[in-house]
Amino acid sequence: MSAGPPVQEQEHDLPVRVSDAARIGIVAAGAAAVWFRVWEPFPRFSVLGIVTLLIGGWPILREAAENALQRRMTMELSMSIALIAAAAIGEFFTALVIALFVLVAEILEELTVSRGRRAIQDLLRFLPQTVTVRRESEVREVSLSDLLPGDLVVVAPGARLAADGTVVSGRSFVDQAAITGESVPVEKAAGALVYAGTINQSGSLEFRVDRLGRDTSFGKIVEAVERAEHSRAPIQKVADRYAAYLVYFAIGAAILTFAVTRKMRSTISVVIVAGACGIAAGTPLAILGGIGQAARRGAIVKGGLFLEALSTIDTAVFDKTGTVTFGRPEVRDLRPEPGVAPRVLLEAAAIAERRSEHPLGKAIIERAVKEGIPVTEPRAFAYHPGRGVAATLGGVEILAGNRTFLRERGIPVASSSGEERATSEVVIARSGVPLGAIYVADTVRPEALKAIRSLKAMGMRTILLTGDARAVGEAVGRELGVDQVEAELLPEAKLARIDALVSSKRKVAMVGDGVNDAPALAAATVGVAMGSGTDVARESADVVLLGNDLSGFVEAVRVARRTRRVIRQNFVGTLAVDAIGVGLAGFGLLNPLLAAFVHVASELTFILNSARLLPAPTRR
Repeated sequence: MSAGPPVQEQEHDLPVRVSDAARIGIVAAGAAAVWFRVWEPFPRFSVLGIVTLLIGGWPILREAAENALQRRMTMELSMSIALIAAAAIGEFFTALVIALFVLVAEILEELTVSRGRRAIQDLLRFLPQTVTVRRESEVREVSLSDLLPGDLVVVAPGARLAADGTVVSGRSFVDQAAITGESVPVEKAAGALVYAGTINQSGSLEFRVDRLGRDTSFGKIVEAVERAEHSRAPIQKVADRYAAYLVYFAIGAAILTFAVTRKMRSTISVVIVAGACGIAAGTPLAILGGIGQAARRGAIVKGGLFLEALSTIDTAVFDKTGTVTFGRPEVRDLRPEPGVAPRVLLEAAAIAERRSEHPLGKAIIERAVKEGIPVTEPRAFAYHPGRGVAATLGGVEILAGNRTFLRERGIPVASSSGEERATSEVVIARSGVPLGAIYVADTVRPEALKAIRSLKAMGMRTILLTGDARAVGEAVGRELGVDQVEAELLPEAKLARIDALVSSKRKVAMVGDGVNDAPALAAATVGVAMGSGTDVARESADVVLLGNDLSGFVEAVRVARRTRRVIRQNFVGTLAVDAIGVGLAGFGLLNPLLAAFVHVASELTFILNSARLLPAPTRR
């Protein structure tokens, strides 16, 4: 990944821009000469009027001919007919002004679209070409092309990060606006994720490189923009079809006008005023802008097809573990027996679990360390699969496991309640005496709660699918406020649920992160993968979130819906302008010059309407 392509594009565009400017200058001079009758005393110089018109109209005539050979009806064809007709009746000034308007409009359109292409790609220029790495205890400068996954990179205050990675030391605030759209710098410490293209604000950071080049979050954004330029969403195909219909309409209306009025100026005006450029050019620009906006807000949409599908979603389905929860258990509650201090209960449990590799045991150790409780290594340790652990320290036996395990060891414990089944319970006993129970559960992501509230406010139905126990799934569902919970599902059962929803004409977005979610992601109307999910999930998905923040999904839906609204505005506006303009021109109330102005002004209005979706330029 390098800054080459955008720079090369600019160098290539320069001579084109100069030639376009020269062409516009020649046509403007020719129009001025006709207006001020410079050629009138010299009739032989009327040939120069034709030459000037050919110079100005050549790009329009050439494109019309190419499209005609391909049997494509485009606005260049109707403009060519208008130019030829105006010249045939001696209206050289009208023909030259029409050509001038069209040439200026095309340049403005190209400038707007180019801004869209470079709105995100220009970040490439800002990536540092050298980085400071720590290798074998030695700190040195290396070229960006020599950077490797696993390298430790040292980032000074004010420097831009060159890769995605995980902070291993240091503390600072990082400006992530270019990648995630966050307006406020985000604090980073050990364990935090950092992204290429972001800017270190204050302190020094050292991070381990996880992804480079096209594999970084920034690289995925660039790929999304490139994909958007080459993909054709269904709405874009509809736009092209409508553009062709409007050409037929313009030509048909012109024939009818001439048949009724026998006025060539009115006929030319009808051909000129009817245009579909606002649809034909505005639609792909809106899609490009929408994908760029979604990327800047934390979601990589893999093409215009999926952006359009995302705008129609009415049902959001979520996997539980790793998607709406952190995917790692945490101690949620300590319930000591009467007369036993919570600290005593936690210390005994930590000793018992010291050598355990079980996720519940690790959660207990983490809680003990957090509360400053020393975790002593036991003298003896035994693991009983599916039941618990037994550890001995100073001749005292400590048991940690389920109630069945403790009863088998002769320790009387009461039955658990239904509420407790929503979490994983670890019962602790020391020297044959129960100390109490510790409840461990996966923790709901705070942003997931906010995201689901936002989706429901947008009128979406929300569903939670999980392979976990029903009590656990329902507890998480209640906390999130989803409309429906389905638990104890194998991957094939999740797939069947998605298929059933799609078959019932629901527009479904499936959000997941694991290998077991891949079939359901592929079957949904739109599959959405968490950024930290498995490679299989990310490849199966149509949308990939940057990191694990579900707000990126919410923002992507909002952007998709806004994109659809903008495209509809362009459709309705173009049809309205064409209908009114053709009516006025047919009745002689719109001369060719005014018709050309209306055509160009409406085209630019709708293109600029689409340009509102383009991301703001990045800051250095």
